[in-house]
Amino acid sequence: MASKSNLKFVCQECGHESSKWLGKCPDCGKWNTFVEEVVTPPDKSVKDRTIAISSMERPQPIGKVDTQELPRFLTGSGELDRVLGGGVIPGSVILIAGDPGIGKSSLTLAVCANIARSGRKVLYITGEESARQIRMRADRLNAIADDLLICAETNFERIAAHIENVEPEFLVIDSIQTIFKANMESAPGSVSQIRECAAGLMRISKREGIATFIIGHVTKDGNLAGPRVLEHIVDTVLFFEGERTADLRVLRAIKNRFGATSEIGLFEMRDIGLVDVPDASKLFLPDKEEDIGSVIIPTVEGTRPLLVEVQALVAPTPFMPPRRTSDSVDIKRIQLLLAVLEKRLHLSIGPCDVYVKTSGGIKIDEPAADLAITIAMASSFANRKLLPKCVIFGEVGLGGEVRAVSKARQRVDEASRMGFTSIILPKKSYFDVSKSKLPVKLIPVETVRDALRIAMPREQKTNSDS
Repeated sequence: MASKSNLKFVCQECGHESSKWLGKCPDCGKWNTFVEEVVTPPDKSVKDRTIAISSMERPQPIGKVDTQELPRFLTGSGELDRVLGGGVIPGSVILIAGDPGIGKSSLTLAVCANIARSGRKVLYITGEESARQIRMRADRLNAIADDLLICAETNFERIAAHIENVEPEFLVIDSIQTIFKANMESAPGSVSQIRECAAGLMRISKREGIATFIIGHVTKDGNLAGPRVLEHIVDTVLFFEGERTADLRVLRAIKNRFGATSEIGLFEMRDIGLVDVPDASKLFLPDKEEDIGSVIIPTVEGTRPLLVEVQALVAPTPFMPPRRTSDSVDIKRIQLLLAVLEKRLHLSIGPCDVYVKTSGGIKIDEPAADLAITIAMASSFANRKLLPKCVIFGEVGLGGEVRAVSKARQRVDEASRMGFTSIILPKKSYFDVSKSKLPVKLIPVETVRDALRIAMPREQKTNSDS
């Protein structure tokens, strides 16, 4: 029986600690999240050993620090290598999170097989499935390799022993929520267990130079399960986006100490697992001609330009207040653009429901999509078709002006490559790309009113109509 002095209460959402139970966490504001845990006294021998090791590392002038680029090795997946910044760095710890069934285990198992075939020893620790289940998935994914070792284990001490015996160059933990330390009385998946196990894996990876992939769960709200300190411990946090019922998967870097966080990787779920999608614009473009309320946006994710279809539906409703719904565009941005249409162009969209979505469910949060979203909503409200074979981009200000955006040349080149004939863009961006000859018509605009007049041409009356 633990003494009262050895007990503490820990919030299972954010990791906040308290000496007594609290109904509401003062940090994250969640209710009924405090769980009683036993405080384990620190091991003095480990502490002394840690001090002895750290005392050997002497401070040095920053100008003498070695700046040689860290070595990387490829995973066999071009999209994953792109998100990681060019490959995996030995000794790095990478956390992969996403909804259940979205493809985390399938991707990591395929990567393990690719790395093992390149001559590196790989150890796959599974805490959720048996070794037989992993073998069945490997048969389906064609992920069989001699240097790929599988072990079903959840005890951290035994996992550390396996790592010491196998000496792998690449390690996968599936998942961190199932691993536990026997000397801690809290249950697997608790804040204390996740924090201590992740810190232990990090120390092993850094000491032995092992690249480690850790698979993590998400909460019902879509956030990463476990304490926030877990994201601080690891070097890289990758997050899967997409619907389980859809084929498209988007892998986004939320944190990356060895690369940019603006890159995304695109995958398609097939019978053989997740397959890279190198030419994403073809996947996001519609099969039919442009329709009412449908606009093509040349967005840029990292260094990759993508052509994405955005659709808007504006419909009158007898219910108040009207709904504004979107799972791919920030609702606040939609409300701002609707206010611009109401105030600057005098369109009475206020009493209408507004729905906005993008093809493939990809999330768009850059200002360059403002003009296209605005025109899509105006087109649906007026029930008028848009200029065919046209892409639109630009930031919209509160005064109705269209502002320049970055990487205009990349957007124009991608639209030209995909066969579009007209591009509506900000006037300032036009000067940056008009110097070179392009097989597309560039139409510069200064205001949203100008863009609407060009994008929604009035239909010519025929002789029979007159």
